[in-house]
Amino acid sequence: MKRQIASDCLQQIGIILVEPKYPENIGASARIASNFGITELIVVSHELFDRERMLKMATHKAAHVIHGMRICSTTSQAVAPFHLVIGTTARQGRQRLPDQTPREVMAEIAPFLASSRIALMFGPESTGLSNEDLDLCQFASTIPTAGFSSLNLAQAVAIHCYELYSTVQSHPFAAVPKSEFANSFDLEGMYEHIRETLNEITFLQDTNRTYWMRNIRQFLGRVHLKKKEASMIRGICRKFLWYSRQQLPALSPESHAPREKRPQ
Repeated sequence: MKRQIASDCLQQIGIILVEPKYPENIGASARIASNFGITELIVVSHELFDRERMLKMATHKAAHVIHGMRICSTTSQAVAPFHLVIGTTARQGRQRLPDQTPREVMAEIAPFLASSRIALMFGPESTGLSNEDLDLCQFASTIPTAGFSSLNLAQAVAIHCYELYSTVQSHPFAAVPKSEFANSFDLEGMYEHIRETLNEITFLQDTNRTYWMRNIRQFLGRVHLKKKEASMIRGICRKFLWYSRQQLPALSPESHAPREKRPQ
């Protein structure tokens, strides 16, 4: 029973590669994902990659991952079905998510493995994930190194897949509850309503919009909102927007009184 639950958990995991440069890296990532029981591969790109070069690195054992690979034009489209997204990054900054090691991240998401779809997201080989990509994530994972922090894309995928696989295999699953958590599609709709509402009351300005929305995302991302909670927040925002956009109150009776004629 536990083995089947673990297998089902891995089937809910997705690997997202954002703007990869080399088809060989896609193929190698597919092979690694397949080694650890992960079959969903999503590539965010406007380019068409050489399938033969991908298949050569994937080998015949992971060819099914390449054949089933999904191509998305935007990162937000790629993460839409997932409840939790782990962004991998070597860069740090004040406005970025708190970085953890892959093992620390996997330990934190362990309680959600059986009931949530989870994505591991990797950025371009040369630059990594952008701040806008990381805004779509609830966790940031940084692989600790002795010095030079840059790793090959496939190496980074391998380390994260191994840590995730180990966590799945060791977690004491009892049952697979139906997911009640909001996925990225639900959350992005909620964030858009929050942004629109805060704009309406002029809380957000051109100079601070990114700062405040990033902080709001990070705060609500830690809460792990359920679908009904995200829907409730959207409902509050909709009601507030409706109320604020109603016509001005009717003129008071005094305003209807005839004006005195001014002397000529």
